[in-house]
Amino acid sequence: MLKGVRNQALGQQGEEAAAVFLKQQGYTILERNFKSRGGEVDIVARDRQGCIAFVEVKTRRNLAYGVPQLAVTPRKQHQISKAALIWLAKNRLQNSPARFDVIAVLLLHDAEPAIEHIPNAFDLAW
Repeated sequence: MLKGVRNQALGQQGEEAAAVFLKQQGYTILERNFKSRGGEVDIVARDRQGCIAFVEVKTRRNLAYGVPQLAVTPRKQHQISKAALIWLAKNRLQNSPARFDVIAVLLLHDAEPAIEHIPNAFDLAW
């Protein structure tokens, strides 16, 4: 299997695990894989208090390159921020409380996914 295809499948597994985790925590999934001209948001969800969480999911099979959340670079934060602003405008929710979360998923061989949820992981990077 090609590396890019393998990485895409890994990412999809991680996003699915993250969505299940969020639902178990009482979140409502509003949209997945929202793409806009400037960026993409993996998961848009609403928490129990009504806050909209724009969630970036990072998945790894091991820690050879460090913990997954380190891959959410300033450039990536900027792209997520742009997409989030477009999503809010498109859905006429500009005045809603919102935040940026990161979910790090570690998929170790033959084990349940290890999931770390980091609410308010970064501020709007515009």
